[in-house]
Amino acid sequence: MSATTTHLLAQAFPAEFTPGARSAVFTCLRIQPDERVTLITDLVSEPIAASLAAQLKERGCPFNAFILEDLAPRPLADMPAAVLEDLETSAVSIFAVQVQQNELRSRMQMTDVVNRRRMRHAHMVNITPEIMCDGMRADFDAVDRLSQQVLERVRRAVRIRATTAAGTSIVSNMNPEYKWFKTSGIISPEKWGNLPGGECFTSPGEVNGIFVVDGVVGDWLCARYGLLEASPLTIEIAQNRIVSCSSTNKQLEQDFWAYTHTDENSDRVGEFAIGTNIGVSRVIGNILQDEKFPGIHIAFGNPYGEHTGAPWRSTTHIDVVGLGFNIWLEYAEGEEQIMREGRFLISG
Repeated sequence: MSATTTHLLAQAFPAEFTPGARSAVFTCLRIQPDERVTLITDLVSEPIAASLAAQLKERGCPFNAFILEDLAPRPLADMPAAVLEDLETSAVSIFAVQVQQNELRSRMQMTDVVNRRRMRHAHMVNITPEIMCDGMRADFDAVDRLSQQVLERVRRAVRIRATTAAGTSIVSNMNPEYKWFKTSGIISPEKWGNLPGGECFTSPGEVNGIFVVDGVVGDWLCARYGLLEASPLTIEIAQNRIVSCSSTNKQLEQDFWAYTHTDENSDRVGEFAIGTNIGVSRVIGNILQDEKFPGIHIAFGNPYGEHTGAPWRSTTHIDVVGLGFNIWLEYAEGEEQIMREGRFLISG
């Protein structure tokens, strides 16, 4: 057992973290006693990682723990070699870290290993005490049942329309060659997932319209700007590309525009997703949980082509979340509304 692993097991943590940590280890990842695990954390997230380590110990599985600041300066230029080497010998991994600006490259290096080795990976980026006591306490079996109902429908959809009272009005033509996934919180080797989980996603064929972000934006902008209901970001999209964006918060507008123009595909809609975590009742200003809030979120940049089949790539990926959606699925044989004012009209 490494010194870091011993250190984490000796750390105190709030008892309120235990149900969420147990859910991660026993329900979401379904770790077996003979499976080796890599646990990655940072100084800020140590108490949460300690609660996860306690559950791994209870499960009786071998694991190594790493604290990023012990291995490299932050923000990370690359994922430390020691972490990547340990991943090569594990069946399961957990990443419970507060991200910093310009660290996406290092996370992609980690998930490249996860994808290649088909590991069960829990991506707990920007996990907080609030999420451990909220979204991580969801009934993930119920979320999985609903997600499966949504998945079966969206896989047949040729077009998805969505509106909100705040002004969103988008149409997404789906590409039948791109694959839909559910990341409901029950994590399999098919696709690593965020925890808390609860979404169905793909890469769209083409998105057009207006998307009003009155929830949150992702990556490091989320921590900087939080909830956007008072100063929404309005994004105009044509042929899958950002045409313009505007907000009364001009710094947000400038930062988002700069982020989505990092490379040639940073402004391209790479992900189209429906949040399915019925265990959360509100957005909290944290993209890890808020993108699972029932409704639609899209992301500009990397389309996770290794999973979806989209043949292009970007070095960036930023999610945007809206509120109070009406969603219609258009099939070859007709149309079905699956959400009205943020509430699902289907059940698991």
